[in-house]
Amino acid sequence: MPGYKKLGRTTDQRKAILRGLVTDLLREGRIQTTHMRGKEAARAAEKMITLGKRGDLHARRQALAYIYDEAVVVKLFDEIAPKYEEREGGYTRILKLGPRRGDGAEEVFVELV
Repeated sequence: MPGYKKLGRTTDQRKAILRGLVTDLLREGRIQTTHMRGKEAARAAEKMITLGKRGDLHARRQALAYIYDEAVVVKLFDEIAPKYEEREGGYTRILKLGPRRGDGAEEVFVELV
């Protein structure tokens, strides 16, 4: 199916990894991960920020169903989403760091713009 990468994991593992990465990205504002995981996490984070911009109860419940930490959802709706009210997407930035020492995987920083 086009639209997402499998990341070499089963469906439940892949969803758990992405949910964790998105939760950490929204909590910290910046995470370090591999290139492909970063691209997929950025896509999911952009969707969460779009939910935050909508701001209604249904969007909040959808975000709570995806993000692990309730405090992160409160931060998303109260602090993060209002900063991007004027912006029409492109809420994340991916900065390449180079290969990882152990296995040579391309590492990146994913951060909120």
